[in-house]
Formats: sequence, C-alpha cells, structure tokens
Amino acid sequence: MAKVEIYTTLACPYCVNAKDLLSRKGVAFSEYRVEGNPDLMAEAKKRSGGRMTVPQIFIDDEHIGGYDELSALDRAGKLKPMLGLG
Repeated sequence: MAKVEIYTTLACPYCVNAKDLLSRKGVAFSEYRVEGNPDLMAEAKKRSGGRMTVPQIFIDDEHIGGYDELSALDRAGKLKPMLGLG
C-alpha cells in the first residue's frame, strides 16, 4: 500500500472530505496539522511547490494537490492504482 501524507487544519472542510475519501477506501494516512505550527506549514509549502492552502496531499512522496485533485483522480479511476489498491 502507498504511503499517504496530508497536511491539514482542524476547521478545513476540504481536509475532512479528503480524509473521508481515503478512509472509505481503507487507506491509512499520516496527518500533519499545520495550524499553530509555522515550521510544519513551511515544510508543506516547500514540498508542494509553494502552495499555502490545505489540504496538501502526497502519495509516495508525489504531490497530488488538494481535495479537488484527489477527487478528480478518484473519478478518473486513477486513484486506486496510485494507492496500490488495484
């Protein structure tokens, strides 16, 4: 199974949606809460090529983007193979 990492904040509805989508697929992920942690936010920004929004999602260290991109991959049938689900 792929390594999935998500940078989030508590109050972000897109973060909730991304985590729900992954959870429905049975995918474990590491969540990094960036609110109140400027070092972690700087890490997310660096890894994502300068993006300052959440969620920022990585699958096997590849930057996927946010919830919209994750959802689009799912609708296109490309997410399951990326996650190692078939």
